[in-house]
Amino acid sequence: MNIPFFNTKNITENNTNNITNIYNIFFFIRNFLLIFIMGICYYLIQPLKSDSVIFIPKGSIAQIISYLKEKKYEMNTIDKYILFFLGHPQSGWIDLGMQKLNRIDFLYKLTVAKAALETITLIPGETSIVFLDQVSKKLDLNKETLLSEFQKQSPYPEGVFLPETYEIPKGISESLLIQNLLAISEKSNQITSKKIFGEYNRKKWHQYIIVASVIQKEAANESEMPIVASVIYNRLKKGMKLQMDGTLNYGIYSHEKITPQRIRQDKTFYNTYKFEGLPKEAVCNVSLAAIRAAIFPAKTDYLYFVRDKKTGVHIFTNNLNDHNKAINSQKNR
Repeated sequence: MNIPFFNTKNITENNTNNITNIYNIFFFIRNFLLIFIMGICYYLIQPLKSDSVIFIPKGSIAQIISYLKEKKYEMNTIDKYILFFLGHPQSGWIDLGMQKLNRIDFLYKLTVAKAALETITLIPGETSIVFLDQVSKKLDLNKETLLSEFQKQSPYPEGVFLPETYEIPKGISESLLIQNLLAISEKSNQITSKKIFGEYNRKKWHQYIIVASVIQKEAANESEMPIVASVIYNRLKKGMKLQMDGTLNYGIYSHEKITPQRIRQDKTFYNTYKFEGLPKEAVCNVSLAAIRAAIFPAKTDYLYFVRDKKTGVHIFTNNLNDHNKAINSQKNR
């Protein structure tokens, strides 16, 4: 019986080669993973500049990453997967605590931090300079910086804020505050304009805001607004000066009583006693009711009005004789 011959030397060499290959593969994978992990760690500890507070909208992680990119944050696909691991970012205002964070701190705080909010209210008819002065005091912001950012970012010097109650995070920067107030107001304008006209034309809309600002300063209440609007348009059609005190309550003079001396001394385009037509700019920030009145005035032949001291509302007339009678009727009250 013949016994087959086995070459033990070849078997040993093959086994050795197989083991060597396995070790090579293992070390390659290990080194690759080490380099990958080191790369991720290096990426995560890189500084990422941010505002001390940031607004995060509701949405998926991918949508939030896209939103942050739009806001000039250096985000990419890796951040999306890291956030999947850390947890879903919160929506609303996030207090990051500081402006200079590394990336992992930034991503982590998106999932756990919340901002303390302060309530501020802009009343219809208030001017932007007075409103921002109030805001600077309440939020402990620099007034000059706030006004500078407003002038830098606003498309118009007045009438660009929506009268509303806002919840603002403490620690917000002057620049970010103005940016967000303008964005909220612009969105509201777009929605309302599209409902009325089917489109939004910023320049055309602002012309209505100019009219609405005069209405806002003059009308005693919302129900009067379309009637006051009719007086404005009726006087403009006849080439009459508006001669309305409210147009002089612009800027820092928002709450100042208008006197004959003030009328004589004011040489700005807001003075409708001296200059014909509407002011070149809005007098104040306006409500949606005032805007609708500017777009849909009442149909009247009124040219004058005077406030009734007893009721607080106005007496409207269509001729100077009746207007003077209405004025005289108030002298003894």
